Amino acid sequence: MKRVALVLGAATLLVTGIFVATNAYAANLLSNPGFESGSLSGWSCTGSGSGAVTSPVHSGSYALNGNATASDNAQCTQTVSVQPNTAYTLSGWVRGNYVYIGVTGGASTWTPTASAYTKLSVAFTTGASQTSVQVFLHGWYGQGAYNADDISLDGPGTPPTSTPPTSPSATASASPSPTQSASPSPSKSPSTSPTPSSSTPPVTGLAKHALIGYMHASFANGSGYIRMADIPSSWDVIDLAFGEPTSVTSGDIRFNRCSVAECPNVESDAEFLAAIKAKQAQGKKVLLSIGGQNGEVQLTTTAARDTFVNSVAAIIDKWGLDGLDVDFEGHSLYLNAGDSDFRNPTTPVIVNLISALKSLKTRYGTKFVLTMAPETFFVQLGYQFYGGTSAGDNRAGSFLPVIHAVRDFLTILHVQDYNSGPIWGLDNQYHTMGGADFHIAMTDMLKAGFPVANTGQTFPGLRPDQIAIGVPAAVSAGNGYVAPAVVQSAVTCLVSGSGCGGYTLRGGTSPAFRGLMTWSINWDRYYNWEFMNAQRPFLNSLP
Repeated sequence: MKRVALVLGAATLLVTGIFVATNAYAANLLSNPGFESGSLSGWSCTGSGSGAVTSPVHSGSYALNGNATASDNAQCTQTVSVQPNTAYTLSGWVRGNYVYIGVTGGASTWTPTASAYTKLSVAFTTGASQTSVQVFLHGWYGQGAYNADDISLDGPGTPPTSTPPTSPSATASASPSPTQSASPSPSKSPSTSPTPSSSTPPVTGLAKHALIGYMHASFANGSGYIRMADIPSSWDVIDLAFGEPTSVTSGDIRFNRCSVAECPNVESDAEFLAAIKAKQAQGKKVLLSIGGQNGEVQLTTTAARDTFVNSVAAIIDKWGLDGLDVDFEGHSLYLNAGDSDFRNPTTPVIVNLISALKSLKTRYGTKFVLTMAPETFFVQLGYQFYGGTSAGDNRAGSFLPVIHAVRDFLTILHVQDYNSGPIWGLDNQYHTMGGADFHIAMTDMLKAGFPVANTGQTFPGLRPDQIAIGVPAAVSAGNGYVAPAVVQSAVTCLVSGSGCGGYTLRGGTSPAFRGLMTWSINWDRYYNWEFMNAQRPFLNSLP
């Protein structure tokens, strides 16, 4: 998800050219954003000696070294397609003297000196008829070499092509991704559906078919701010976006209400708290969502884990919230080399997150609501690639051990079916955004379960009441938007088995299917409640 003028939780990831992006935010439109190809592929650069280097890097294995000289500022550019009259954010990590990042003919920013990697960010809005933009980064004449890494252009792009690339190389929004291994053999098709593991009954008081949405509670963007009291009663679960850490590895989560300067119509703390209680009195659930595009959380130590538990509990207690939504994106989760058993993970950021969630569950008991909004890159991609096997991006499928470890008390998993590249489904075909087929195939994987890449292990399916579909509320909310009727067609297939097109459900029908999540309530209000007005009656009509 993203707090720019589009979607959350994130994340445009791509699998082998397959992803050009990660979400509950928007897509990174740049190719090779972290230079993880080990080359300048996708970029046009000047400067003799400029290229990808292995040190110093901000993350991943490579970064750009721009060799600025007295006669050359070592500029690198990349041109991408954009939408007119739309807000975008360009950001990146740089080090060196006089390093610039910006848009040709438009906004830019710079740092006079950065001895360590420093993040630069600039927001801009495209023109009324603008369909492409050239971004740049460069040093300055005579100032010596500079480094840049993890460059991100976040915003809605153009629909993906229907034919997936043939050689996988994954990229994640605002984060680099190494080249992936080749596509799996078509013979890798599960003959039977794995049996879902047993788990505790669903949380009481939650709507059988729920409408779930994110509220921009700590920031404003092009959609505007909406007061808690003004959110219609049609919404069953309201996720407060976002709780964010004081630093990536601190584990110290803070939730800051939007300021009056940024959100002139923001309510007071007392009004906000009263509105939360009023929603809960109506049977609604209000959760703290942690992460999003800017909230990278890495619980690398047990100290960070404990700080995470205590700081999250403090926020839940202060506002009387019902629980937590985990929207980890970027590099929050990854798998160390050799960590190939999702049932027994060893990577600290995975182990500590699992432990933290179990501690929160113990603290709040049966009333604790836990939801997750990972992107397809971190879940369904695990059928094709798994990070711990060292076969490509070490984040691929990295949510699987977390989901598996907490499945007994996981309330809802609503994967972001947007800002995604093509994903290999259980029919051993690539499925792309833009139609009901993508939602059907991605959701069926969660219900049926699937073999995890080349590990020899199978991820068991979830109960249908634990599964919802995440979709953008409107065209400005993120890549992958489809009309409400298309979403309803996918749900009808999943619930009753009718209208599935050429796809055969491996997990069977799911009358208890939980519902729909969207980024975001704010964007839906901006578009006159198109999503809510269509989907609330539809969900009510389901068995």
